[in-house]
Amino acid sequence: MCETWSLTLTEESRLRVSENMVLRKNFGPKRDKGTRDWRRLHNKELNDLYCSPNIVQVINWRRMRWTGQVAHMGERGIYRVLMVKHEGNRPLGRPRLIWEDNIKMGLQEV
Repeated sequence: MCETWSLTLTEESRLRVSENMVLRKNFGPKRDKGTRDWRRLHNKELNDLYCSPNIVQVINWRRMRWTGQVAHMGERGIYRVLMVKHEGNRPLGRPRLIWEDNIKMGLQEV
């Protein structure tokens, strides 16, 4: 269900950190050639070893794919739930990001 998540930058950062922690556990430490000491792998080395897109990219790709499916549905089902404009008072402060905002940002990146 990651297709409907509206991620903030903090949440994206936490997802990347947790993914790197799992990769470090899986690949283990590396022996440095010069000093012959064991050290942790750097993020770039982890990305080179893993060769798959990171979790945030996967979420963005799935969100874009699901957006096409929702748009194809038309005015029925989940489309109405996601695109409804709620009436009434909103809470004070900065409005939270919604699914539609993430779609617009994703399309700008593409």
